[in-house]
Amino acid sequence: MKRTTDVLRHAVRRRLDAARGDSGVGSRAGRRGTADAAGPRAYGDRGMTAIEFVFLTPLLFFMIFATVQFGLYFFADHVAQAAAQAGARKARAEADQDPGGWQGKATSTAQTYINQLGPKLLDGQSITPLQPDAVTVGVRVTARVPTIFPGLHFSVHEESQGPVERFVPDNGG
Repeated sequence: MKRTTDVLRHAVRRRLDAARGDSGVGSRAGRRGTADAAGPRAYGDRGMTAIEFVFLTPLLFFMIFATVQFGLYFFADHVAQAAAQAGARKARAEADQDPGGWQGKATSTAQTYINQLGPKLLDGQSITPLQPDAVTVGVRVTARVPTIFPGLHFSVHEESQGPVERFVPDNGG
């Protein structure tokens, strides 16, 4: 009779704790006053912390690695963007003075930026000079980003272009 009463009391207490938002998992609260140490309350929650740890640890590691991967991609995107903008600035300044040689100067400027900011961050990089029309020049940077997760492939594509800077002397007219 006492054991049945203890079981019912325990079930009611768990329902009340759940209503208050306290699951009681892993805690020893509510175990005071038990005459029978081997009763249902003594062993009911044992091992729950280990089970939660087993399920939550892989999720935690995935979240940490995903954060690092996002940081790698974000930084690689910014490096490619900075390199494309630097190459486009050089192309805009040199295209009027040196119509045939601005491509090499713009490409080397973009490559210098990549070497300074993240030499091992952009794999398989491709720097392409652009000249969509006679008054616009630019640079496109395309590269792969290293990944932490095997089987995933990320790449960045950045492009910057603008009008050719020309100096036109004032003839007074």
